[in-house]
Amino acid sequence: MAKKTLKKKVMKKKVQAKSSASYLAAPVVESAREIWLAGLGAYSVAQAESGKLIEQGNKLFEKLVSEGNKLEKKTRSLAETAVGDIKGGMESKVETVRKQAVDNWDKLENIFEDRVARVLGRLGVPTAEDVNRLSERVQKLSRQVTALSTANSSKAAKPRKAAVKKKAAKKPAAK
Repeated sequence: MAKKTLKKKVMKKKVQAKSSASYLAAPVVESAREIWLAGLGAYSVAQAESGKLIEQGNKLFEKLVSEGNKLEKKTRSLAETAVGDIKGGMESKVETVRKQAVDNWDKLENIFEDRVARVLGRLGVPTAEDVNRLSERVQKLSRQVTALSTANSSKAAKPRKAAVKKKAAKKPAAK
């Protein structure tokens, strides 16, 4: 029995120790549990808020892309207008320069032709105009010569026939 009472006493002390330990640990355990639950709540709230933030971030990003697109179109339009104006101005300037170059080239060509003609004239080389006039004159003279020779040959043919007849008449008498 002594053993049993001793066991009871030891048990009672253990139970009392356990109950006093659990009495002291209960607020700590409860606090730890509350901290754990607060962490889970914070995680859940953070997850919900991050979803909202991500959605707001996506909306903001889409808005920025839309604004950038509008600005790009406006800038591109202004740039194309400016390039068109510059291109038109350059084309007119190029055309003006081209006309001046052609006019100057024509003037240079005329000056060169005049100088070459003067040098050829000094050397006694006839010009194309001189050759053409001379050719026309030769053709005119050739026609005149042809006309005269045709007229002379017809006049000369008549007296020859008469001369042949006279000679023929004189020959029988000589016999």
